[in-house]
Amino acid sequence: MAILRPSPVSPTRGITLKIVSVMVFIIMTSLIKETAPLVPAGEQVFFRSLFAIPVIFGWLMLRGEGARVLRTPRPMGHFYRGLVGTAAMGLGFAATGMLPLPEVTAIGYAAPLLTVIFAAMFLGEEVRAFRMTAVALGLVGVMIVLSPRLSVASAGGLTARETLGAMLVLMSAVFAALAQIFVRRLVQEEPASTIVFWFSITSTVLALVTLPYGWVWPDPLTAVQLVAIGLLGGAAQILLTSAYRHADASLVAPFEYASMLFALLIGYFVFGEAPTLVMLTGAAIIIAAGVLIIWRERQLGLARARQRKAMTPHG
Repeated sequence: MAILRPSPVSPTRGITLKIVSVMVFIIMTSLIKETAPLVPAGEQVFFRSLFAIPVIFGWLMLRGEGARVLRTPRPMGHFYRGLVGTAAMGLGFAATGMLPLPEVTAIGYAAPLLTVIFAAMFLGEEVRAFRMTAVALGLVGVMIVLSPRLSVASAGGLTARETLGAMLVLMSAVFAALAQIFVRRLVQEEPASTIVFWFSITSTVLALVTLPYGWVWPDPLTAVQLVAIGLLGGAAQILLTSAYRHADASLVAPFEYASMLFALLIGYFVFGEAPTLVMLTGAAIIIAAGVLIIWRERQLGLARARQRKAMTPHG
């Protein structure tokens, strides 16, 4: 078995891996959007999860972690995390077929904001005025992005469909935030690699529940695209995990918002989706709030580290 060594700290490498992972996730989402008119969301989730498994497991085997990830003392914890995570994925995939790509991306940024609220509610984490103000600001941004979709009376069925898409991606963000709460509980006893691996297994099985609801036999091109969704998803997850091995989370996390740039470019040049001023304004507010929360987390982390150092006996 390979001997695991700590990854060297390399902020530049961590940031690069994070940006590449974000880009790969957006390409994956573009394929989800491309196949949405032809394949139901539950089937997309199945391919996304199934074909990520060999990529992730192969990488873990190379790291010498293959056998270890199969063992878990918390099978039900993984099931519940998988349940809410699969719901988030399915709702998000369905919404991607109904809305412009940048809009889906912007509303999806609500997930880390909601995670702060849920962590206070369910984990008893202390959330002070600064972070709650940033969360409130971010949610205002979400409402700005949603505002054009909240009235269906003035237009026809297309607007009604887009309104449904907006509600679905918002629900997806809620479930994604809940999934993070389960992850925070699991990481107290499980390595991240085990959580990632068992989520892929669980979501693959859960996606089969949707089999009676309109699965189709894809044509060859669509089948290739669906397989690519899973392979890209697995590769992006590896890149993301590797990014956090090379640099502090507080340094790497803000680069998640590079996804908006990629979404704008792909949305415009591939799908012909021109961003609106309302969407860009709301997205800017959400991103600003997210960065403020990450900055505050970093400051609190540094303060705790100084406190621990001061309390450590010397000599």
